[in-house]
Amino acid sequence: MTDFPFQIVGFDLDGTLLDTAADLAHALNHALGHIGREPVSLDLARTFIGGGTGQMLRAALAHGGSADGIDVTALQDVLVGFYAENIARHTALFSGGEAMLDALAARGVHLAIATNKREDLARRLFDEMGLTPRFATIIGGNTLGPGRAKPAPDMLHEMVARCGGGRAAFVGDTTFDVGAARAAGLPVVAVSFGFNDLPPRELGADAVIDHFDELVSALEALSR
Repeated sequence: MTDFPFQIVGFDLDGTLLDTAADLAHALNHALGHIGREPVSLDLARTFIGGGTGQMLRAALAHGGSADGIDVTALQDVLVGFYAENIARHTALFSGGEAMLDALAARGVHLAIATNKREDLARRLFDEMGLTPRFATIIGGNTLGPGRAKPAPDMLHEMVARCGGGRAAFVGDTTFDVGAARAAGLPVVAVSFGFNDLPPRELGADAVIDHFDELVSALEALSR
């Protein structure tokens, strides 16, 4: 199938392609417990996810009180260390994800990941889940250096370049994703089942889907 309108489709990872909330919440609560803070619920932890582990930790600390006197960098190392060792205990593709990836691959689409998660963690997670071979490139929040993670457009420009150029679209779940796509000049689809930091239809995406069964047709509609 060569008439599909996009040669490249990029995905955010946490809350878009994969439901990582439980594993991230366990790691977050491990770090909070390390300094004597109370754990947060899974539902609350979901609202902190999207901007990388540093932002997630800072949001949790602000929710529970002041971060004064806390070495946030060292605590983030505690969080990441625990997460790396327990990275795929509960994480799974969102419903319909595997069939959707198969459908895009069958259309000759280059699949890519652009996530604010550290690249080494994203690669470790994908390796453990057997997903790495599906993707032409995996770009993490630290891949290009400070200040270049989403919502900056740099990761999406790099994604297109690494995939050899062509018409690209992006799929995400937060304002970070929509902002990056807008800045990069790419059409963007939001998923309503992710870790949305605004109501899904207020994110400003070109389309919103409620299940991955809808993604191929949503992308086709964007070209009309």
